[in-house]
Amino acid sequence: MKTGLQQHAGLRQELKVNPRLYQAMDLLYMPLLDLQQHLKQELLTNPFLELVEPEEEDDDASESDETGEAQDLTEPEAAAEQEPEKTGDDDVDWEAVLLDGFETGGQREEQEQREYFEPVTVDTRDLSDHLTEQLSLLDLSPRQMFLAEEFVGNINDDGYLACPLEEIQRGVNDVLQRAAEERDVDTDVPSFTEPEMAAMLQDIQDLDPPGVGARDLRECLLLQLRATGQGGSLAWRLVDEAFEELIAHRWSELSKRFGISAQAVQAAHDEIAKLDPKPGLRFSAGSDNYIIPDLVVEKIDGQYHIFLNDGNLPRLKLSRAYQEIARDKKRFDTESKDFIANKLNSANWMIQAIEQRRQTMLKVMHYIVDRQRDFFERGVQGLRPLTLREVAEAVGMHESTVSRVTNEKFVQTPRGVLPLKFFFSSGLSTSDGDDVSARGIKDQIGKLVSGEDPRNPLTDQAIVEILQQTGVQIARRTVAKYRDQLGVLPARMRKRV
Repeated sequence: MKTGLQQHAGLRQELKVNPRLYQAMDLLYMPLLDLQQHLKQELLTNPFLELVEPEEEDDDASESDETGEAQDLTEPEAAAEQEPEKTGDDDVDWEAVLLDGFETGGQREEQEQREYFEPVTVDTRDLSDHLTEQLSLLDLSPRQMFLAEEFVGNINDDGYLACPLEEIQRGVNDVLQRAAEERDVDTDVPSFTEPEMAAMLQDIQDLDPPGVGARDLRECLLLQLRATGQGGSLAWRLVDEAFEELIAHRWSELSKRFGISAQAVQAAHDEIAKLDPKPGLRFSAGSDNYIIPDLVVEKIDGQYHIFLNDGNLPRLKLSRAYQEIARDKKRFDTESKDFIANKLNSANWMIQAIEQRRQTMLKVMHYIVDRQRDFFERGVQGLRPLTLREVAEAVGMHESTVSRVTNEKFVQTPRGVLPLKFFFSSGLSTSDGDDVSARGIKDQIGKLVSGEDPRNPLTDQAIVEILQQTGVQIARRTVAKYRDQLGVLPARMRKRV
């Protein structure tokens, strides 16, 4: 075998995606609020972009009505073109303005000089703060307070102790040992013992909310029953002695074991069901998520009309002032010319991409409304099967493009604010040859279960037979799958005696 470097000539084809295509995909994917922030950032970084002010839009509209055509320039811009000697171009370093920032010439638009105040979330108290505040009211020594804070730090958002006592004990003892070594203290600080750990756990579990500091669901329920004065009650005994049978709804077995009626077991179970399985969540510092619909569907005179909810979206246009400056090629060197050309092209592309995004979203939503008209008229039962591929073929786009358009987007309809993904679901065949949406089938199953006789709940096979009477062809395992997705228990566990 001959070793060494060799050169070969050859031809090959490669597919390279324009970076701007990636940016266009990102624009399609962005929800309304994200797009709003993105455009504000573009306004700060590209001097060739500027806002179209509302009064400017009104002036253009009024001029169009009077003259029959829109004027290209507003009055200030027209005045600037008629009197170029008043602009002071000779005294301004326009290369610095275009390349280094917008403050050199002092000619940036008024809206860019406005201060923007970032919304600040008001500080809220979480579960850790709530527990620490209660600890400060207890008569604890510094040693006990150190251990208590370690316990609080290991309680998760649900209110449960997230690690075994042995790990907490090992962790605090390691801290004591390292502190003694760093300070070179001869006196040995006693390590935390198991009785100290158990006593502190008891103190933590006595705090509010009831059930906090539990290590599992069973202990959490017992702590809440004890806090409400039900220690030793039937509900307490069921949780303490027969928890597995209780969650399996084995009423007959429990009634024989405790020598009581099945009705008494169910009554105790109903009391237990009122307890909070995750007591810490009420103090969760979850952020407020506001939904702003990207689209609006309204019924006007019997027809459904679609609007883009982009009134608060910055309207962009090319800055005529900076375009005029950029046309004077003699002021800039070669490197600066390339930079300015890129910025100008980027601004042009951004305006076109935003408009393309608008048209794409409207086109997709129009098809969805046409396809799902029965839903808007009758509700969930009127939903028809719909896939991304079907929409893509109908509007002449790629399936991935439709996916980006519908992802994380919301529409305000007469039926409420819904995600666009709501309108997409698989379908089942009916006896008359039509298709019905899986989401509609789930809704039917939920209504059947909610209206059933508790003493004789509907089995999956019974639901299959009822649906078949309405023409829906469905298998029992499919009913079981949909029932699980709805969070509905099997018939045996729904039965009341």
